[in-house]
Parts: sequence; structure tokens; C-alpha cells
Amino acid sequence: MRLTGFLAFVLLSISILSYGFGDVAFATSDPNPALPISTDIDIATNGASVTVSGTVTGYDSTSQNAGAITYKVLSPAEAFAGIGQIIPNSDGSFEFSFKAGGILWKSNGDYTIDVKYGADSSKVSVNYVGGEQVITGQPEPPVVTEPEPVKCGPGTEPNANGICVVSQPQCPDGYTMEGGVCVENDGGCLIATAAYGTELAPQVQLLREIRDNTLFSTTSGTSFMMGFNTLYYSFAPTVADWERESPLFKEIVKITITPMLSTLSIMSLADEGSEVEVLGLGISVIALNLGMYIAAPALIGFKVNQIIKSRK
Repeated sequence: MRLTGFLAFVLLSISILSYGFGDVAFATSDPNPALPISTDIDIATNGASVTVSGTVTGYDSTSQNAGAITYKVLSPAEAFAGIGQIIPNSDGSFEFSFKAGGILWKSNGDYTIDVKYGADSSKVSVNYVGGEQVITGQPEPPVVTEPEPVKCGPGTEPNANGICVVSQPQCPDGYTMEGGVCVENDGGCLIATAAYGTELAPQVQLLREIRDNTLFSTTSGTSFMMGFNTLYYSFAPTVADWERESPLFKEIVKITITPMLSTLSIMSLADEGSEVEVLGLGISVIALNLGMYIAAPALIGFKVNQIIKSRK
């Protein structure tokens, strides 16, 4: 009798434990009590909208340290696939959405959404299955026989009348064409905005104009910005948070980036759409910054070391 009761207890325990593990396997939320977040879907096809919602526990919108929430979307290979910022509501709740798919969503698998507010962070994942983009709620288009496409030369494309015209620059994923230039949908100059306190600061406006009006007007500039953004947004949200938390660090960053802003103003001399001028001035700006931030400090350190040795 005792043996029968013991076996019944063991079977009941295994059933309870297996039920608990099943819940964890299909969870789509992060139970972090300081920053709980969840997604509305756990499987996304190409073009699907993913909505992430959550709450900052104990959020005080009147506090000086109240900052923005930053989020990153990482591919299964831990590569950058998206980024953004959002200000929480007065009660600490927040919600943001993004579309699955695009040039940075190169493979199927679990894409991680890493949400951070100050020292608190949470992660959830969405399984991306790819496929053809499906738009629901729209009638099926009628089948029409397309005319033979017009063949245009390099750098040109046919317009609505079938005439070859100069191609407009293509915007990378996360940007839209406005007024002939690529404008970033999310994110921005995070470090400079935090250093100068507002996106309307002249220094931030200068960076935005050089990016949108000069670099994105050329193919080489667009390629450079796509690679630069992948590196920049891997550390910029953290640096911006440090600036908001420490006024001293904020002033140090402001002093450090001032010489770089002065050299970047040279890029405004390039004519819009001129590959040669953008490349030439861009190389000059990079050389100037390498000289100011690396070569000059190294030379000063070498000279100081020589003076110290000569006095011994």
C-alpha cells in the first residue's frame, strides 16, 4: 500500500513538472519584474508587423534621470537587424512595432529583441520564417499582360512613359525617400543628441544634413552609411544613456566630438549627388580625424616620453 502511494506521488510530481516546462518552451515574454516585455506574435513571416509592449516599473517622468527606452533587433547570428528609441508613457508603459524582413533579415530563425532602460534590460525572441510578403485585406490584382520591359544603360531606369532617365538613389532598409534624399525612420544621432540635449541643436542638425543631403545622395555614401550604422548603433545607445546619467561624462563627450564636427562641416562643400566630391572630401575628413584623435596624441606622448628620459 505504501509502495502504491509513493508511485502515485512520483507520477503526480512528474506531471506537474512537465506542465511547467511546456509553458516555458512557448513563452513569448520576459518576466523581468523591473522591465517586463512581451510580443503580440511568436512567429513572423516576411513583412509581418511585430508589436512589443511592456512597462518600466517605478517610472518617474518628472525625474532628471528619466530617459528613453532603446531597443535592438539581432539576427540568429547576433548581427544587427534594427534599432530604435521610444519615450515611455507617464505611467511607464510603452509599445513599439517594426516589420519583419528586409535586407538585414538574411536568414530564418529566432530574432532577439533586446530592450534596455538604464541598467535594466529584457529580451524576447520572434521566430522568423521568411517567405513571400503577404498583405491581407487587399483584393487579388487582375492578371495583366506586361509589355516588353525597356532596357536602359547603367545608372538609368525607365520612367512611366518608358523613357530612360537617371536612377534615383536607393534607400537602405529603415530609411524612406523624402524630397529626393533618404531619411532615417528610427534612431538618429544618439550620442550628439544626448550631448547637446535636443535634436534641434545646430550641431545635430549639421550631422543630419550631411547624412541626408550629401552622403545619401551618392551610391558610395549610402554604402558607407549602411556599414557605419551597423557599427555605430552597437554602442551608441549605451553611450547616450551614460551621458544622460552623468553630466560630467556628457561634457567630456561634447568636448571630444567638437573637433570632429568641425571637420565634418567640410562635407557640406560637396555638390549633392557628386560621387567624386563626396569620395574626395570624405577621405580628407577621415584623414583629419585620424590625425587629430590618433596621430597627434601618439606624437605628443612620444615627445613627452623623450623629454622624461632625457632628464634622467
